Amino acid sequence: MENGRLLSLVVLNFEQFWTQSRSSVMAGSLAASAFFHGPGSSPAASARSSKNTTGELPENLSVRGIVAKPNPPPGAMQVKAQAQALPKVNGTKVNLKTTSPDKEDIIPYSAPKTFYNQLPDWSMLLAAVTTIFLAAEKQWTLLDWKPKKPDMLVDTFGFGRIIQDGLVFRQNFLIRSYEIGADRTASIETLMNHLQETALNHVKTAGLLGDGFGATPEMSKRNLIWVVSKIQLLVERYPSWGDMVQVDTWVAAAGKNGMRRDWHVRDYNSGQTILRATSVWVMMNKNTRRLSKMPDEVRAEIGPYFNGHSAITEEQGEKLPKPGSTFDGTDTKQFTRKGLTPKWSDLDVNQHVNNVKYIGWILESAPISILEKHELASMTLDYRKECGRDSVLQSLTTVSGECVDGNTESSIQCDHLLQLESGADIVKAHTEWRPKRAQGEGNMGFFPAESA
Repeated sequence: MENGRLLSLVVLNFEQFWTQSRSSVMAGSLAASAFFHGPGSSPAASARSSKNTTGELPENLSVRGIVAKPNPPPGAMQVKAQAQALPKVNGTKVNLKTTSPDKEDIIPYSAPKTFYNQLPDWSMLLAAVTTIFLAAEKQWTLLDWKPKKPDMLVDTFGFGRIIQDGLVFRQNFLIRSYEIGADRTASIETLMNHLQETALNHVKTAGLLGDGFGATPEMSKRNLIWVVSKIQLLVERYPSWGDMVQVDTWVAAAGKNGMRRDWHVRDYNSGQTILRATSVWVMMNKNTRRLSKMPDEVRAEIGPYFNGHSAITEEQGEKLPKPGSTFDGTDTKQFTRKGLTPKWSDLDVNQHVNNVKYIGWILESAPISILEKHELASMTLDYRKECGRDSVLQSLTTVSGECVDGNTESSIQCDHLLQLESGADIVKAHTEWRPKRAQGEGNMGFFPAESA
């Protein structure tokens, strides 16, 4: 009801302004025509009508019958330079003009039209705009933007907000067209980027962001930064282009010197789980590039935000095997991709390769048959060493299952190793793959698996 009244008020004010503007323009045009004659008239023609009956011309007429003006406008009329004074006979002025005034060359004169004569009444426009703003301000104050529960407030613009008594941060993301892959669903790198974005925004929204990349003020004073040690994720389904996902994240303690961060990703409309993930973070000195203990001051900063809830209860606890190891005596096959080098865009503000980039390098050595017919169901990454700009890496993948017996309907397990060509390990990973679901079984892309 209030919105309808506001719209009616706006339309009424603009109708009044338009009517007043048209009236002002018409009044200005009539006033200008009253003071200035049209192009077909001239002062001389008007003067001829005022000629008296005796045949004498008015005193304000010149020899050629043109009205004399003290200050004629420049370029408005032309006056002959050879004009002479009238002779006198017996003290009386004599007109020596032999031609009649009616046949005299008439120089047209038109008054210039000024811009100011045709301007509308700007006060009406100012009044209309002021009325609109006042009505909008009144309407805004009448609306109640405070929800009954914090969870009822929809994060329309995707900025994120703190919920559940300040222990959980929530942010929404829209899946863009450039974030989907060949199978029309969001890539695992897209989902991992959402996890990283919410982690940083959580620190910023809580007021704990220092001058570093997610570092707190006390960490910045000591040149400490966060580095990820381990990530484990379980993917239930993959969102499609245009889907809205809702990401919840929170933190907890992980031993004496670590911090655990968990995520729970859901579909915004249906509430179905998309992904669950957990990670462990430790501190590293930015100058020495060595791991550091957590100072008590930093623990006092982040301690009030710790939440004991865990997103994944069945955590991967055993040590990840290297590629080449056998799975319970089954046959395996190994794939290698060499010559991987970081690009400038792969580095983050801490001057090392972003942890999401490692996933793409790990999958570089996975056979294309797996990527076409299977989707990633779970992944565990164990980060061993940071990677710099000048590093040259190789990716190793050991596969058991489909590549050996040719059965595309079974699950596949892979062990991955990303290492420097010099031999130092960067990341070890373990992945599990399931066959891509057929049309309508899970993903909202609605396409057969064979069309990927």
